[in-house]
Amino acid sequence: MGADNVIFLENVEWFDDSGKELVHRLPEKGSGDIKWGAQLTVRESQVGVFFYKGKAIEAFGPGRHTLKTGNIPILTKIASIPWAMNSPLRAEIYFLNMKVFINLKWGTRDPVAFKDDELGLIRLRAFGIFNMQVVQPVLFINRMVGTQGIFTTEAIEEYLNRVIVSRFNDFMGENIDSILNLPAKYDELSQGLAKRLQEDFRHFGLGLTQLYINSVTPPPEVQKAIDDKSRMNVFDDMNKLMQMKAAMAMEKASESDSSGEGMGAGLGLMMPAMFAQYFAGQHPAAKPKSTDPGGPGSPPGPAQDVVKCGECTQLIPINAKFCPACGHQQLVFKECVNCGKNMTPNANFCSRCGHQAEEKPKHKTCKSCASVNLGDAKFCTQCGEKY
Repeated sequence: MGADNVIFLENVEWFDDSGKELVHRLPEKGSGDIKWGAQLTVRESQVGVFFYKGKAIEAFGPGRHTLKTGNIPILTKIASIPWAMNSPLRAEIYFLNMKVFINLKWGTRDPVAFKDDELGLIRLRAFGIFNMQVVQPVLFINRMVGTQGIFTTEAIEEYLNRVIVSRFNDFMGENIDSILNLPAKYDELSQGLAKRLQEDFRHFGLGLTQLYINSVTPPPEVQKAIDDKSRMNVFDDMNKLMQMKAAMAMEKASESDSSGEGMGAGLGLMMPAMFAQYFAGQHPAAKPKSTDPGGPGSPPGPAQDVVKCGECTQLIPINAKFCPACGHQQLVFKECVNCGKNMTPNANFCSRCGHQAEEKPKHKTCKSCASVNLGDAKFCTQCGEKY
């Protein structure tokens, strides 16, 4: 494909031998003069996005497809003499891997600042894993690869890691008052952070399936404070245990000593209150059972063959190109950065909110430490100051 191929039509295909490549462009450098009638072969779990004259034309699913351009063999080369034998009708194919990428790692490269209500300003390191999948291939190319200028898989993962770390810092600042309460809230943090990140990933045409927080590591002195607090909880339980053992020993002594019948009778009246105090809140009936069918412990539901329309939220078949209820196109070419509406490829302004269609993401500069953060970040990752 390119300047060396003058006569023959192209047969465009891509194999991912590594199984780790998220997006691949052909030609790998620049663009090509793909000819009219070229064959595009897309395999299962792949999508081929065809760009012609600088714009996305179509997203092709698995199968063999015929590409139509204005490049005619030999004739186009002759007509391209003023352009150094390179046709101005440029085209390229982006292959996207649609499988679920699992066990992707995220973490803080440098410790992020966190203002603790009890310990003051401290720095934390956080690490975890997440799973993601491309759900809107054209939007992913236009928003992530095009606007961000990111092409390699490593660069995409690095940018997503920055997004996760920034949202983690914001979520910690809004929901955690002290790091001493962190060990009991790992599940809550993971679920809340994943819910917030799903909206960020959706703007890039990605789906976040799972996110897990493996560890949040504070400085050594903070770890010592957490250990001390854990020991205090252990001592409290030991006091209850000692009370129960003392009561049982007194009961046994009263049974073996015939002269202590009065004391045994008194202990018999006191024992129910002592045991009630010890077992308060520990009976299974005291803990309400979750009625949420999707809560922890519930069996996984069947595989879903339907999705929600992004415009009217009606359930439609997963492979539908248009919504049967509102007629909205399900393949997203361009999305409003302000309200998230699916816009037509040539739209300059959003028809819902009037926001400009082409807008590069902005960044915030912290007034305290002058570090650069994401445009909608609420807390600085370097000094912890709130915007």
